[in-house]
Amino acid sequence: MYRALVSDDLSLFRSAVTKDFFAYDGGKRFDGDALSSQIKSAHGAGATYVWTVNEPEVHVSCGTAWISYVNRGSRTNASGTTPIVWLESAVLRQDSGQWRIRFFHSTRVP
Repeated sequence: MYRALVSDDLSLFRSAVTKDFFAYDGGKRFDGDALSSQIKSAHGAGATYVWTVNEPEVHVSCGTAWISYVNRGSRTNASGTTPIVWLESAVLRQDSGQWRIRFFHSTRVP
């Protein structure tokens, strides 16, 4: 997902998520391709992001999995680079033999 978002690759993003994917990020709900579109718009305005997954905890049961982790990264724009830490989690489902993200949640640490 992050590789797709960094490169504005909608096709790759779609291959990483389920058809009924949705996310909560920045206090908003994003359905389908909307999260990818939001990041692409930010890139168009000159922003770049760095995301790194730290301290992952993964749990798997049958065809469902969930992960929680600390995302330590940054946002760079015309004002400079700002370090950012997010607490994130995702629910994944096996879909045609592939793990795909069904739900994603991100909360920025103040």
